[in-house]
Amino acid sequence: MDTLEAIHTRRSIRKYTDRPVSQELVTELLRAAMSAPSAVNSQPWVFIVIDDRKLLEEIPTFSPYAGMCREASLAILICGDTTQEKVPGYWVQDCSAATQNLLLAAHAVGVGAVWTGIYPIKDRIEGFRKAFGLPEHVIPLAFVPIGYPAQTPGPQDRYREEKVYHNRYGQKKK
Repeated sequence: MDTLEAIHTRRSIRKYTDRPVSQELVTELLRAAMSAPSAVNSQPWVFIVIDDRKLLEEIPTFSPYAGMCREASLAILICGDTTQEKVPGYWVQDCSAATQNLLLAAHAVGVGAVWTGIYPIKDRIEGFRKAFGLPEHVIPLAFVPIGYPAQTPGPQDRYREEKVYHNRYGQKKK
């Protein structure tokens, strides 16, 4: 699968089979995530791989849109470590780029994944902080359940010309 095909056909997968995802594949996904760009190459990300069924069952109690993790083989929690930043505040962009790389890599190798947001919702941040023992300088950004897909949503063309301006806001190309 080439890059543009992966981008255009990647979909959020919320239903999974019971087929386990191998540790080798998880490492491959994390390697792709860590290949993301970051401000001044600071790479302020931290990843927590969660495959403990008890933890996966608990997460939806404080992250209401993460119910699909109960079926997932595993999940990856993407956090920003503010002590690793070289440019303050850019951890959000850096970790978002890593999350997108993770999602595209999962799709490219035939694994389903979905980005569930945490940051900046205080209740979710505190829920993940407590459940995973995160220190104050490590902030959870995204939670990504992963598994082999039990659904195959088709691609969608999301291009919208009305969202494109040229040279200035509100100016259309002549």
